[in-house]
This record gives sequence, structure tokens and C-alpha cells, in this order.
Amino acid sequence: MQEVLLNTYLAIQAGRSFVFANYTWNDDGSLYSTYNGKKIPSQIPYSVMIRGPSVGDPLPEGTDAPPAVSKDYYEKLCRRRKTIIPRNVVHGNLASPFNAKEITDAWLAKLKDIRNPCVEAKKETDQIYNYLVFGDPNAMLEVWPSLSTSPALTHFGWSALVDLAFDTNRDFFLSESEPYLSSRPFTSNAEHYTMVPGLMAVHVRRGDYEQHCVNLANWGSTYLAFNSFPVMLDQFYPPVRGGSRDAAAVQEFYRPHCYPTIQEIVNRIRYIRASPTATGIRKLHIMSNGDRAWLHELKEALRRDAPWDSISTSRDLVLNWEQKYVSQAVDMLIGQRAQVFIGNGFSTLTSNIVTMRMANRFPPDSTRFW
Repeated sequence: MQEVLLNTYLAIQAGRSFVFANYTWNDDGSLYSTYNGKKIPSQIPYSVMIRGPSVGDPLPEGTDAPPAVSKDYYEKLCRRRKTIIPRNVVHGNLASPFNAKEITDAWLAKLKDIRNPCVEAKKETDQIYNYLVFGDPNAMLEVWPSLSTSPALTHFGWSALVDLAFDTNRDFFLSESEPYLSSRPFTSNAEHYTMVPGLMAVHVRRGDYEQHCVNLANWGSTYLAFNSFPVMLDQFYPPVRGGSRDAAAVQEFYRPHCYPTIQEIVNRIRYIRASPTATGIRKLHIMSNGDRAWLHELKEALRRDAPWDSISTSRDLVLNWEQKYVSQAVDMLIGQRAQVFIGNGFSTLTSNIVTMRMANRFPPDSTRFW
């Protein structure tokens, strides 16, 4: 999702239409793919998950750029007159190849000299903003003042399907009555998705992260770019390697931040709940891919530790058959609105939530990490 947002931002800055495709798990032409032994759609329209400039919704008045268009429309108009630019032509001389502002400025300079409206980056030469950019802790610092005020973020929204899922499950989250999200016209990100008082949301990765966290330690990874703003209270500095610190010690240094135990989760929630920014927290939502038995054990440990009005998990949400395919978007909406959010600094899902909380000017000390 972050790549879509950055590409939308670049297109708006260039005064061009962003071209959006489907959210694609598998682009081999199949209707369905297999993941963890289950059938999933190979592609899902982005408009099922999000709304806003990235999927062709009107840009706010005064924006000097045309709206986004679908890939099908682009191909119909531009099939025989594309200007295709290899990534290295633009990125080859960058002083800081992972700096998102430097990348953006270089592409804006390149696009300024091209009159053809049909332009694309050559697919085989990597993305404009690739995984190395989103993994660099300094990548977004210079571009953020401009990005955070761009319609790409200020008018980003979740789809009506996702808003409705929040409304259906609102008793898990709301301590005070509010109008249903799905009954309100969408105006802007900040106006539509206000803070929910009394709610703490936490993101706990399980499953493949048991091994992935070991890999992150072996690679010397940092928190992701959008999880590394200097205003964040919880900064992560990889340990110095070599000497007496062997691989196992480095892996153990990473583990509580990436794959905490149940007791470590309980302790961290207790600690942050005692902070001033968490005053009045009474409800807890756990977004997790953990299995039901493990989540039940976690909920019981949390209830033994302290009183809660409600503890819910991703597995407890009531979702219709369409919403089940966008359940992670539902969790992100919940995390975005929580009074306090605790996330996994190595996770892109967490960083999506952090991006929205920062863009909507939530207090930085309300966004924490394990």
C-alpha cells in the first residue's frame, strides 16, 4: 500500500494521472492462488480496500493534477504510444538511492521534459520506490512534510466495505456513541477517522514471523521507514556485531521487539497503559494472525493481569464473505483510530497504520512498538 501512496504522490506532484491496477498476489492470469493450503483470489480491485486519489476518486479543489485512471483505461489509450523509462536511467546518479525525496525529485525532473502523457517505469527494472526504500529508517524523513500534506494521504480513505465492517463490530471498540462511519459522507482522512477514546490496539505477528524475526536479526535490519520517525518514543538500534556477541545473542536481542512471548506482551501493554497518553484505556483489540488457541491464551493472561471492559482479536470480528478477503484492512482501520497503538516496527502492516496516525496528527507518544 505504501508504494501505491508514494506513486500517487509522485503523479500528483508531476501533474499527471496515476495509473492504478488491482492488488495482485499472482499475475499469471489465474483467478485463484493457493496460500497456506487455502484458495485466495489472485487479484483484488484496490477499490475493495481503499478509496481516495489512488483509485480515481476526485482530487480536492485546487489540486493541479488530473485524477487517477485504471490500468485498463491507460492500456486502451496508450498501447501504441508509451514512453518507457528504465529505473536506472533516473536512479543511476542519486547520491542517496534510498532517500524518497531525492527519488521523487529526480523523477519529477525527468517527467518535466517529457510531453507524452503516456509514461511508465519499465517493470523489469524494479519499482520506483522499492523494498529497500521502505526498509531504510531515514528514507521518509525529508519527503514527509510534503507527502503528509498531499491529497494522496489527506484524502486517503478505507473503502465503504471496510468502514461497514468497523461499524458492524463497533461494540468491541467504542466506549462512547458516535455516528456510523458508513452513514457519514467522506470528507478527508483526518475528519473521517478520528481517534477512538478508550481503545488500545496492538499488532502481534505470529506464524511465519517466528523464522522471519531470526532472518531480520541475521540481516541486521532496522525498523521500517515509516516506523522510524525521530519523534517516536521507541527507537530501535541494531546491536553492534562481532566480538563476544554471537548470532544467538543478536537474535535474542531482536526477538522481544519482533516475536514477543505472551508474558512480554502482557508486560508491555501494562507498562504503556500506565502512561499519561493511555489515560482512560478500557478496551483492547489484538490484531494478529495467531491461531485461536494461542489468542485465547493471550486474552486470558491479559484478563488475569488487569481489568478490561473488552478484549477482542482479529479472529473475533464478524465479517461477511466479502470482508474476509480484506480483513487486514479492517484491522488497519481499527489501529489507525485507536487512542494508543502498539505495533511491530518490522511490519509493513504496522507501518501502514503508523503512516495514517502520523498524517492525521495523532500524538507521537500514542504510537508505540514492542
